[in-house]
Amino acid sequence: MWRTTRLVILSGILFFVAVGAWLDQHRTTSWEYTVRVGAFPASGDGSKAANAYIAALDETQLQPVSDFVTREAHRYGVAVEVPLEIKLYPPLAHAPPSLDADAGIFGRLLWSLRLRFYRSRVISTISRAPPTIALFLVYHDPVLAPVLPHSVGLQRGLMGVVHLFATRSQDDQNAIVMAHELLHTFGASDKYAGTNDAPAFPDGYAEPYRVPRFPQRYAEIMAGRLALAADRQEMPEDLSQTLVGPATAREIGWVKH
Repeated sequence: MWRTTRLVILSGILFFVAVGAWLDQHRTTSWEYTVRVGAFPASGDGSKAANAYIAALDETQLQPVSDFVTREAHRYGVAVEVPLEIKLYPPLAHAPPSLDADAGIFGRLLWSLRLRFYRSRVISTISRAPPTIALFLVYHDPVLAPVLPHSVGLQRGLMGVVHLFATRSQDDQNAIVMAHELLHTFGASDKYAGTNDAPAFPDGYAEPYRVPRFPQRYAEIMAGRLALAADRQEMPEDLSQTLVGPATAREIGWVKH
C-alpha cells in the first residue's frame, strides 16, 4: 500500500514538473512578452585571468546579444518591443557540472539530471522575478585553454552552459557563442555539417537564395560560419555579420508553419 502511494505521489510530481516545463517552453516561444534571461558567470579554471575578467564583467558586454535578438525578431515581424532582457547576476562559487567527452548514454543522463538540479538551486536563490532561461557563462583563461569545451543550450530545461574566453579581445566572439546557445534554448537546431563545420545548405545560409550565392554577406547564427565559397568559410567578426535564417526563425516561433 505504501509503495503504491509513493508511486502515485512521484507520478504526480513528475506530471506537474512536465506540465510546468511545457508551459515555460510554450511561453518562451509565443513572443508575446519579454523573456527574462539570467546570465550567471563562473570561473571554469579558477585562474586569476578568469576571476579578474568576471569581476569586471558588466551588462554592457551582454547587450550585443539582446540587441541582436531584438533586431532579428523585429525583422521577422515580432511585435513585442523588447523580446529579450538579459540580467547579469553575481558570480557563482562553482561552475556547472561538466560532461565527460567520452560519456555514454547513462553518463549523459546523469549529467543532465545534475545540471537540472544545479539550475534549480541557482534559480531558487532569486526571490523576485526569477529568469525563465538561465545562461551559465563559464570563463576560461585563453592561455590555459586555447580550445574551449563544447557549449550546450537546452530547450528542455531552459538553460545553457556557455564556455567563453576571459579576455576583452574576445568579447565579440563570445557574444556570437552566447547568442547561438541562447537560441538553442528556444528550440533552434545546429545548421552546420561535415568535419569542418561548414554551413549546411540551405538552412545554414543566412541568405540561401541570394544570387550569386557566394560570397554570403552574413553568417546564419546557428551555423556560425560565413560561407565565402562552396569549400571555404570563416567566422564572422561580430553579431553585425550574422542573421537568423528562415529555418531558425520557424523553429523558434518567429515564423508560423
